[in-house]
Amino acid sequence: MAAYAQSVWGIEIGNESLKAIRLNAFADSIQVTGFDVIHHGKILTGSGINDIERDELVALSLRKFMRENSVGKEGVVISVPSQNSFARFVDLPPVDEKKIPQVVRLEAGMQIPFDMSEVQWDWQIINQTNTEQVRVGIFAIKNEIVTRELEYFGNENIQANMVQMSPMSLYNYLVYDRPELVSSDKQATAIINIGVENTDLVVCSKSNVWQRCVPMGGNSFTRAIAESFKLNFTKAEKLKRTAAMSKYARQVFQAMRPIFSDFVSEIQRSIGFYSNSNPDTKITHVIALGGGTKLRGLLKYLQQSLQIPVEKPDAFKRLTVSGDVSAAKLTENVADLGVAYGLALQGLGLAKIESNLLPRAIASSMAWASKAKYLTLAACALLAVAAMSIGRTIFDGAQYKTQQDVRDKVQSIIGDAEEAKRKLNEQSSRTSQYQQAIASVSSIFKDRNVIPKVCETVLSVLPNASNNPQQKELYEAFEHGDIATVMETPRKQRKQLFITSMQVRYAGNIETAKFGEIEKATTKSRRPGVPLEMMDYSSEYGGARIMETAGVMEETEGPKDKEGFLVTLTGYSPYESILDLLDPANVRGNKSLWGVVNHLMNLDEALNYNCPFELFEKTNLEHFKLDTGTVGTDTQMPEGIGIRKQNEDSKNTGEGEYILIDPLTQEVISRQPLKDETGKIKVDTRGREIYKENDHWFVLNFKLRWKHEPSSALTEAGFAIADVNDVNEP
Repeated sequence: MAAYAQSVWGIEIGNESLKAIRLNAFADSIQVTGFDVIHHGKILTGSGINDIERDELVALSLRKFMRENSVGKEGVVISVPSQNSFARFVDLPPVDEKKIPQVVRLEAGMQIPFDMSEVQWDWQIINQTNTEQVRVGIFAIKNEIVTRELEYFGNENIQANMVQMSPMSLYNYLVYDRPELVSSDKQATAIINIGVENTDLVVCSKSNVWQRCVPMGGNSFTRAIAESFKLNFTKAEKLKRTAAMSKYARQVFQAMRPIFSDFVSEIQRSIGFYSNSNPDTKITHVIALGGGTKLRGLLKYLQQSLQIPVEKPDAFKRLTVSGDVSAAKLTENVADLGVAYGLALQGLGLAKIESNLLPRAIASSMAWASKAKYLTLAACALLAVAAMSIGRTIFDGAQYKTQQDVRDKVQSIIGDAEEAKRKLNEQSSRTSQYQQAIASVSSIFKDRNVIPKVCETVLSVLPNASNNPQQKELYEAFEHGDIATVMETPRKQRKQLFITSMQVRYAGNIETAKFGEIEKATTKSRRPGVPLEMMDYSSEYGGARIMETAGVMEETEGPKDKEGFLVTLTGYSPYESILDLLDPANVRGNKSLWGVVNHLMNLDEALNYNCPFELFEKTNLEHFKLDTGTVGTDTQMPEGIGIRKQNEDSKNTGEGEYILIDPLTQEVISRQPLKDETGKIKVDTRGREIYKENDHWFVLNFKLRWKHEPSSALTEAGFAIADVNDVNEP
């Protein structure tokens, strides 16, 4: 029996690209934790590609795959193409169940069109409705073909655990991911996997599968274009891929028209053969996969000709996607990953067809090779332990006879230890009174680090080298006052937020607290005597000004779970789209695009620890509000932005008396009028003056709920706070 892994890579090496997907099995779901589609340097069956160059192209793709993905000791299942494999499904005569393997071997010898010593083969019971009839599948492949595929992986130190035929992997994919399409033997679904050189047609029903390899694929269309336009294969392939956007699109599709007809005719002929052989089964649905599905118009033409619904999947129905995987990129490549999906399912033990064409000799040698060093180490360790045990026994026997004085001393020490333990228990009984004394002394320090922690939490989610490593050099240059380096980045591309004011205020009930009002605590859960602080940070480049007011929270009734802080941030930014820094839309799990608000909404993940605060009701305007505007144009603009400077052109142009400049770089941050060649201010069609917008200001009001007791939450965050059980009213 095969050993199934919890994490498996399914890898298919096609003529155009390497396709791979990694699935992880959890208790109640299968999750995509990685995938890759690596295009070869050239199409392996292209014009002029010999066996040596083909092997090198495959090796390069595998090396790139290994560089970009971690395989480690995870399971690996690989495929072999349908045109190089053999599959036959037969009904066995009535026979005792124990004799089925013997009968299958005789049947395989008659069915497989090769010498049995030249092939690797396997079999599996496909359907056994009763004891009278058993249907089995017999699968085979020539030794040299599977050996060549395994050599590709062996050369890159990838150990394949299973080998499966591509059509059977497609069947496994459909049975698991779309069970509603194979729920009956009266209705079947056909999978058409359009490859570069060949097309696999797999007809699937509840208890049966039929396959045929159609010797036409993407290269057939490329050759038609090459012949029609007198181009080499490479240029014809490029023209095929860009045909929809080419000015010669009509001529290109005209050249491919005969191939469209021949391809559909081959599919119709194959489906007709299946229908004649299985008159009780009707094909009602077609699933189209493979790179050929990208050819414009092919699927529509196929559906019109077959008069059967043709579907190109855009998602895997029964898989969940890990947060580390790009869901959008996976959607783009779904049609290419059908075979790899089926392979990975087999590695997890979830496939209906579990035949394995991995040569038994290779499997045995791989297993022994991996275990040999462990057996050698185990034998050496066993010998060493035996020798040490014998030596230790002899040594201990000799020592025991001469160590009576030591044993007497040990007994004396044990007596002393028991006496010390008695005294310890006596002192431990006084713990309660000691704790009360400690609590009384340390109560004044309770929660002293909460407000600083709120400030640190808010400041840590602003744009910085950690949140935006692409501009790390900019942040470091700004920190050191390196003006030249700062200005190397165009101002509107600097992802910076300059905070001119930061207010943090405690509220006993943040649900009822209003921004801009100073209120006392309204919760009995707060400990009496804990200071209520409101901190206002106003900073310029040279330093910071901190104003603090403190009071004592009253012990009144209120909801314990609504304690928190009201935070108001004001400032400005040179970045061209300030909302992309503060609250960008539709970024979801892409952390590289998160703004300040996204970090606040995911504080635990953003700060990499269990943060004691969480953003409170971002969708409610009473609890969250973001205002922005252009610097220099709005009376609502907060104070403290930039440095005011006399506008030397105000007398001649009628502009404002003052302009605002950046304190560090001396760049103009307020809006500026656009002038024509004569120095006059430009106006629009309505006669209004046209201005160039520079920096933008913002005012961000939000609330942070204090979700944990400070003695536990802030200690986890690295802030030591005494745990006092009884605090007296000061």
